[in-house]
Order: sequence, then structure tokens, then C-alpha cells
Amino acid sequence: MSLLSKAISSLQWKKLTSISLLLPGLAVVSMMPLTAKAAAAKAVATPEVQYAVSGKFNRNTVADLARKLSKKPYKEPDVTLPASLQGLSYDQYRDIRFNPASSIWADEALPFQMQLFHRGFYFKETVEIAIVEEGESHHLKYSPDLFTTGEVMQQPLPGEDVGFAGFRLHNALNRPDYFDEMAVFQGASYFRSLGKNQAYGLSSRGLALKTADPEGEQFPTFRAFWIEKPAKDSSSIVVHALLDSASTTGAYRFTLRPGKNTVMDIEATLFPREDLNKVGLGTGTSMFMFSSYERAKVDDFRPRVHDSDGLLMLNGRGERLWRPLGNPAKLQISAFMDNGPLGFGLLQRNRDFNNFQDLEARYERRPSLWVEPVGNWGRGAVVLVEIPTESEIHDNIVAYWSPKETIPAGSEYHYAYRLVWGTAPVAGQGEAVVDATRSGRAGITGPTPKRLFVIDYRFPNPLQDIEIHKPTAKVKHSAGNIKNIVVNENTLNGGYRVTFELDPMDEKLIELRMDLEFTDGRKAESWMYQWTK
Repeated sequence: MSLLSKAISSLQWKKLTSISLLLPGLAVVSMMPLTAKAAAAKAVATPEVQYAVSGKFNRNTVADLARKLSKKPYKEPDVTLPASLQGLSYDQYRDIRFNPASSIWADEALPFQMQLFHRGFYFKETVEIAIVEEGESHHLKYSPDLFTTGEVMQQPLPGEDVGFAGFRLHNALNRPDYFDEMAVFQGASYFRSLGKNQAYGLSSRGLALKTADPEGEQFPTFRAFWIEKPAKDSSSIVVHALLDSASTTGAYRFTLRPGKNTVMDIEATLFPREDLNKVGLGTGTSMFMFSSYERAKVDDFRPRVHDSDGLLMLNGRGERLWRPLGNPAKLQISAFMDNGPLGFGLLQRNRDFNNFQDLEARYERRPSLWVEPVGNWGRGAVVLVEIPTESEIHDNIVAYWSPKETIPAGSEYHYAYRLVWGTAPVAGQGEAVVDATRSGRAGITGPTPKRLFVIDYRFPNPLQDIEIHKPTAKVKHSAGNIKNIVVNENTLNGGYRVTFELDPMDEKLIELRMDLEFTDGRKAESWMYQWTK
């Protein structure tokens, strides 16, 4: 399947995981909820459990499983569904709803609750789930009593244990009397979260393999999860996951801390079956359709449509690089070489509803995703993949860290990182950041191939009572010609506006970089852009 087809499939997954937000009463606490053990006992058949078995559990359990699994030939996951679940339409699958009365831990006054996803439609693979309590794992068995159906889903739910398609976690994220959905793990190795008062947007992946590779992308799968029962006074919840693919297995440990910014600390170990030389760590997957630049083919009442508007990088040299996203005519791949990156991520920087004008999608509420490596990730590159799209339902943006060195077969590759779902990383005191990028023709008398770029800077944390002398701007370009570089004060945002003209001179692709330089040495983000014809 092509990368674009996979991107479309992932976007359909994205829409489906949003189903939970559309269903009424999902977080209502019932008087008859199931505890983890009670749900595990409510089985109508004894399935052949491969991974998430009941028994002793410790921090090494999943790693031991992944290590043993990596020494065996890869086996495709079983996607066989009972007859009643085969060929379900989108509406039928959406009509299978988790019963709020069955929420795990809902009767125990804990800070978290858990609900499950049913198999069917695009989610055919069995995902095994276990609850961990006091050093013991308890396999969670499927039962049709955990779900309800409406008028659209006429077929009966299976009575045998068919497993699950994933799960979601709930927490009193926005108000103390209501458990909001705050994290979802469903579909391959995809998962996502959000901060306080936000709406779901972009997603992350446990691992990306061979993204945009001509031979085809490989999508590893989380085969099983172990969720640790949280303490009553806990502000976090721990999730373990077993990953599997033709190329590698993996053991993951997620520590989730919901809040204004929801934080995930992730520890992972890969056990490659074969040499891994096209790996993506800390992968973010998002959508960008159009913004305030390159709007020549846009026919839409909304000023912007995107889950993320830029890629921010804090490289090993301490530079902050801002790269606005694009919706190119052809597949584009950009690699930003680095050594020991300090952070990178796909951000939704624009938070003004007036810039989106979408009362349903509410793009201004979509979370940013910031990746902070733990330890030194060494040499490699932040890779940005931009896929053409004509619809906002398609995830067409992928960003990840690609290590330079091959991860050899038979080795054990350990790495750790932090994901921050919420608002953008805070800029340093007195540091200037890119506030907006705009572009249009560089002439008022008629059409012209020359382009005018307008870049606004602002100071999120300005220095007080310090006179700032107007900076200078330097623009580097891989081709074409640059002229009329002008820097003006922007009295509306307290920052500066930089304008310049680009003459492509028949070039089809030009790399641009603009640096704002202050005489007192204060820092400013470097603006980077890939112009294409």
C-alpha cells in the first residue's frame, strides 16, 4: 500500500477514535460498574491468550516477552472476525459503544477510569489487555456485556472472547465532577492525548519504519497492553505495551500525567529481527491543508485548516528552528541534520478562533506535541514528510527522529523520551519567536512569478524596561534571487515584521532560511521554508 493510502487509512483511524467524543454519557459513573477482576471473570469462553496472561508481573516482564518474540519468525496477527463483525460499515462500527456502567475502576474512587474499543471495521487485529495490581497481571476478557448497540448495528455481538481493538483512559482533566477522555491507544502503534480544555488533533506512534520508502511503509503493532491500577492519590497512570512487526519487536513503558499539558514519559527497548536503517523515533502524525500562505488553489471560507502549523526544532547547538508546514503538489521529505537534539515537535501555534472560523472542528483547540529526548540521541536528523492532500480528513504530515547509525539485528536498543501534549514550549526570556508566515505575489499590477514573504516575530516573554534596537534580517536561499529585505516594528504584537521578495528564476524548489539578528545578542528563532512551484 502506498504512503498516501496509509496516510488516508491513518486518518480514517483518526476520525474513528474521535467517535468516543461524539457519544453521549461515556464518562457517566454508574451504580453497577465492573472492577478489573470482575470484568476478567465475566467470560463466556476461554481464549488462547498469547501475551497478556494472568500471572506475576514486573518491570522486566514485557521486555522478556519482546526478547523471546524477536527470536521467532514474524507471524502476521490474526484478523479473523466472527461473522457478525465482518464487513461492518463506518456507521455500524460507530454504533458499537462501550457501556459506561462497565468502566474499569469506576466504583473505586480512583483518579482514572478505563474503557475498551470493540474489534471491527478497520480494527480487525486482536489487542490483548491485562490489568496489573500488586505485582500480578489479570487478563481482561471480552464480554458482549461490556458494550451496547443502537439501531444501526443490527447484528448481535459475539459471545465468545474476541479480544479488543484498544482502550482509552479517562480522568477529571477539565473539572472535578466529570471524567474526560484523555488518552487513546488504538490502531497499529498509534496513540494520542491532549491537554486541559483541548480537543483531539494529531497523534503519535510507538515506532515508524520505512516511512515514505518506495518499497512501502511498515506499520508495527502494539499486540498487548498491561495497565497498572493507579493508587487513589496518584496523579499518573502507567501503561506497558508489547510491539511487534516483521522488522522488530519492542517493549514500551508509558507514564501518563494529565494536566494543562499532559506529559508522557516513555521508556522503550527495541529487539530487531533485521537491521533497522529507516527508523522513526518520537513520531508525530498530523494534518495540514492550508494556512495564510500558498493559497492559490484554496477554495474555502475558512482562513486556515490544520491540526499543526509548524515544526519546531531545538537542536544540539541550542538553535530554535521554525519550519512552517506545507501542502505540496508532490510528496516532500526534508531532513534537518543534528547531533544530540534537545527537542522537536509539531505545534499548533495559532490559538485564535478568528483565524480558523470553524465552529465544529475547533482547530484552535488542537494540541501541540513536543518531543524531548532523554539522554543523548547522537547523530541523525529530524525528518519531515509532507504528503499532498485535498481533504482535511487525511493525516498528511509526519515528523520523527531518524538515527544515523543502523540498529543491528539481534541487538537491544534502549531509548527514552518525553511527550508533552498541550501548548507550545515556552520561549526563553527576551527570545523572539515566529508568530505568523504569509505569502503572496510580489506585485500589485498583475500576476507575477515573484513571491512576497511576510514573517511576523513576537516576544512571548519580553524583557522589561530594556530598549531593543531594531534587528537586521539575513536571508539564505538555495536558488533564485532575494531582494528588498525590510524589517519594521509591529506595534500590534510588540514585535517585528520581516518582508522580502523571492524571484524563483524558473526554479521549482528553493530552500529558504531567515535569521533575525539583534545587536545585544538576544536570540530569535530561525525561520526555514521550502518553496515549491
